[in-house]
Amino acid sequence: MATRKTSSDDLLGPVTLAVGQEDLLLDRAVREVVAAARAADADTDVRDLTPDQLQPGSLAELTSPSLFAERKVLIVRNAQDLSAESVKDVKGYLDAPVEDITLILLHAGGAKGKGLLDAARKAGAREVACPKTTKPAERLTFVRQEFRALGRSATPEACQALVDAIGSDLRELASAVTQLVADVDGTIDEAVVGRYYTGRAEASSFNVADRAVEGRAAEALEALRWSLSTGVAPVLITSALAQGVRAIGKLSSARGGRPADLARELGMPPWKIDRVRQQMRGWTPDGVAMALRAVAEADAGVKGGGDDPEYALEKAVVAVARAARAGRGGAGR
Repeated sequence: MATRKTSSDDLLGPVTLAVGQEDLLLDRAVREVVAAARAADADTDVRDLTPDQLQPGSLAELTSPSLFAERKVLIVRNAQDLSAESVKDVKGYLDAPVEDITLILLHAGGAKGKGLLDAARKAGAREVACPKTTKPAERLTFVRQEFRALGRSATPEACQALVDAIGSDLRELASAVTQLVADVDGTIDEAVVGRYYTGRAEASSFNVADRAVEGRAAEALEALRWSLSTGVAPVLITSALAQGVRAIGKLSSARGGRPADLARELGMPPWKIDRVRQQMRGWTPDGVAMALRAVAEADAGVKGGGDDPEYALEKAVVAVARAARAGRGGAGR
């Protein structure tokens, strides 16, 4: 999710620097500035440029005074790929920006083009961070912020269910939040998400893992086959299985206490503590160890150590479900 890295909130300041590789957030940073410019002047001239379009000398032409004194927004995408001559032009412009022109530099961050990045920061550019979201917790935070930005309330379980169902694509997550807000009155809960995205939720790796750690072997296998048929990567399923079993193991060995206290101790959100507690019935320490071994074997199988990744996953799912029911005297169903 885009976050401010400077104290300046002036959307129409001389320079906005959007740093990161998350396309949705970069596009939003651009749209926000363009909308503010057009609110100030409906005839704002917007130029969207790629590195090959910003040739040496062209920036001076684009920023030259207009006969009609119109406001301009100049967007330079992939600024890290600008030629050395064009970088020199941009640095020169940063020293003496033109009034009523807002320059937006989109930069991937990192070492490439770092000189321009540093120069823009030194010049006091308004900076927006647009990092790639790589962790489930970051996507969960993004969904919560999306609901909050739209003035709506969603339960933690609903936010998690949406992430589980949609996956890692922020555009799809944002679109799903917008749809739910438009279609549903009141607080959005897990049941609502399930009604809208049940097909995708059933196909998710986390749904396979949830059914397995609950000892529901038949349902877990059905969800697994659906997942594979819809293109879910096998490595995501083994990862979800490992996370589910580890959560059982962590909570089993933790000291008793309130969900909030355990959440801090184990690094889990409180709502997940409640869910894992419900899933723990029937698990034993030996069962956790056995399940983790089975998942590790499946992980090796799907990464090239075996001839049949689907069979390796099925074996792991059955083993996890049996381990979940071992303390109840059952072998799974």
